[in-house]
Amino acid sequence: MCGIVGLFLKDRSLEPKLGAMLTDMLITMTDRGPDSAGIAIFGSDADSVGKLTVQSANASEDFKNLDKELGKAVGAKVSIRLKDTHAVLTMPNEKLDAARAAMAELRPNAKVMSAGDIIEIYKEVGLPKDVANRFGVSKMSGRHGIGHTRMATESAVTTMGAHPFSTGPDQCLVHNGSLSNHNSLRRMLKREGMAFETENDTEVGAAYLTYKMKNGSDLGQAMEASLEDLDGFFTFVVGTKDGFGVVRDPIACKPAVMAETDQYVAFGSEYRALVNLPGIETARVWEPEPATVYFWNH
Repeated sequence: MCGIVGLFLKDRSLEPKLGAMLTDMLITMTDRGPDSAGIAIFGSDADSVGKLTVQSANASEDFKNLDKELGKAVGAKVSIRLKDTHAVLTMPNEKLDAARAAMAELRPNAKVMSAGDIIEIYKEVGLPKDVANRFGVSKMSGRHGIGHTRMATESAVTTMGAHPFSTGPDQCLVHNGSLSNHNSLRRMLKREGMAFETENDTEVGAAYLTYKMKNGSDLGQAMEASLEDLDGFFTFVVGTKDGFGVVRDPIACKPAVMAETDQYVAFGSEYRALVNLPGIETARVWEPEPATVYFWNH
């Protein structure tokens, strides 16, 4: 079943409220996915600075002295910001790939949630309100963000099985539905050098879009191609450094509604996720068409 929310801000004065608005939207979707939840926040650029968001079930041990050890491994200053089971590691952005590789050696039980210039992903098992509270999401600011409440149908209830899935720099995907050809696509993408952390079909969808964008497609073109190459039922909401996109499969049996004003573009699996947004009474509200790509860029 699952619930999806997304918010793309046009009005920069709303940026300090992004986390609070997304949290409210996500909690409203709790009954669509009570087993785990996650949110991706796309913040502001910091010149030449990148960050890894990492998660550990044993945070007190894995995050102890991690900034110093990782800094030594990559030959650069690394700062750490702790948030419950997650930590945000900040460093020169040209060191991100080396840091990700070093993490596998230094802390093999910790998992990278996201990497990039502006993205941070927080996800855990539990009710959406509890997950959001653990990480203080309502106090976060940003330019756009997406969230997901999960009802597991094809894999175990775990942190790594929660959405969003991130398979490229400043990219992530949330999904409601089921991909029927994910195993064959995973094999093809592995041959092309893509790596996977889980057996989840949504991670394959994310990796597919990353692969297409690495090979020259923009977000819109990658989503258009997904309509030809992905089989099954799906509603995707995608976040990138610059934008936010939505696509539904040609049958479009999974619910979706969008709203747009001069201040924002919003997505929800149901209209009730949008009812507390400012100016929703006069917004243009519509159901996204099947097999149609929608995307917005800053």
